[in-house]
Amino acid sequence: MERWIIYAFVSMAFAGFTSVIAKLGLAGISGDLGLTVRTCFVFVFMLCFASLTVPLQDLQLLTWRNVIWLGASAVTTTASWIFYYKAIKAGNVSTVALIDKGSVVIALALSYWILHEAITLPKMLGGLLIVTGLLVISRG
Repeated sequence: MERWIIYAFVSMAFAGFTSVIAKLGLAGISGDLGLTVRTCFVFVFMLCFASLTVPLQDLQLLTWRNVIWLGASAVTTTASWIFYYKAIKAGNVSTVALIDKGSVVIALALSYWILHEAITLPKMLGGLLIVTGLLVISRG
């Protein structure tokens, strides 16, 4: 199995824990405050991670194009997190997390349209199953 696939599964596992742990952390406070505190921790942890793993000479590789696209990604991540935390504060984590995974379908469509990645039959069927699951969840 390729390393990136292992990384994706590890990411999936941590993301699953993240939602449940976040819901516990939101007890008695607003989702906005909880997200702010969490994001401060993420910032510190990422600085520590980068200081241990990113060679200083790599900073020379950073272009304005990188900064602009990563900044745009930060804007969409921020919007996603704001609404995700509002949703898990008010709703069931199990339902919110499943609906949130509908982002896979959006990523599939955008990767085809913008990045010109191939949409294979397995990807198309997987996306269709996700949409079907979203319809089932939203009606129940």
